[in-house]
Amino acid sequence: MLEERIAGVGMALICAISLANVIVRYFTNYSFGFTEEVSVFLLVAITLTGTAAAFTRGRHLAMTFLIDKMPVGIRRTALIFGLLVSLLMFGAMAWYGYLLAFDDYDMGSTSMGIGVPSWWYTAWLPVLSVLVCLRILGRLRRALTGQINYAEDL
Repeated sequence: MLEERIAGVGMALICAISLANVIVRYFTNYSFGFTEEVSVFLLVAITLTGTAAAFTRGRHLAMTFLIDKMPVGIRRTALIFGLLVSLLMFGAMAWYGYLLAFDDYDMGSTSMGIGVPSWWYTAWLPVLSVLVCLRILGRLRRALTGQINYAEDL
């Protein structure tokens, strides 16, 4: 799955960057200035791609203690409602992420660590939020067409 590959590469890069920074700091008492900046960006990318994968598989964060004890019809309604609310939230995140990235681009702001344009980082927020929205829409389609076993797969 695409999301797993992106997350795996992101984790590998965070590990490599952090290890290199620790080694350089140990031997020279200096550290790479960009490591925190890049690591935070990669962590956000990993989080959003993991969220997309979780929605695809129906393994997203959910509190189902009471829902699990309800009849199948209520479970289906709760799932659809939860997916619609999630779609609304990630849609808003995509929109406001776009506004943030556009503002960074328009203002010409640069990152503090290495001085690259800030929109290089913030542009990924709306892109990955749209990916999450697409995965939610796929899960919602499966829920509405009855392709989900509500007795077991929630």
